Amino acid sequence: MRYPSSLDGDTFVAVLKPLLEQQDLHGLVVAARSRWDIEQILTLLTGDHEDARKIAILTLAWVGEKCCIRPLLKQLRDHDELIYGTAEHALWSIFFRAGTPSANHEVCKGTRLLDAGRFDEAHAAYSRAIALDPTFAEAYNQRAVASYLQENYAKSIDDCDQAIELMPCHFGAWSGKGHSLLQLGHLEDAADCYRKALEIHPHLGCLKETLDEIQVQLRKVG
Repeated sequence: MRYPSSLDGDTFVAVLKPLLEQQDLHGLVVAARSRWDIEQILTLLTGDHEDARKIAILTLAWVGEKCCIRPLLKQLRDHDELIYGTAEHALWSIFFRAGTPSANHEVCKGTRLLDAGRFDEAHAAYSRAIALDPTFAEAYNQRAVASYLQENYAKSIDDCDQAIELMPCHFGAWSGKGHSLLQLGHLEDAADCYRKALEIHPHLGCLKETLDEIQVQLRKVG
């Protein structure tokens, strides 16, 4: 399929905004994929058309691929809550589908099991995903979450490290590693992880509060 050589922000908004207002996500995905390629949509992230930029970020949550991660990370630094919040959502969506189709299926299954409190089964599903695609960072990150909920903090840290090695910008894995280190009483190491997460995603307010509390504790023992 041949796409137009450029993407006009007004046209983009005119086509997709009505579909968003109707909550027709399937129609939005079909329209976006049939009219434009991902590289064209990414150009709207650095343009002056604010509505097009916001809709582009939201659209990438549904059609974006690994190549979109770096441009979306830049949006996390924006001061507009809608922009950085939507960019975070888009990034998580891409993280979760960044494996092979079969590995993605196992991660989705694991997440349903995790939500149901079936931690051992969730852990097994994530392990199957990793076996199917050893480069799938989110499979390691989700297995780390399962281990954390089982209070297996050392194992959780190991999987966070694997996720970070595969995807150094994974603010969720940095945060998760910090949580486990905090549970183990390693305050300085936990603080370092939280700082790294905040360097990537400056608007993680809960981490800022936790980091402040850690610094108070470190001053008391120092």
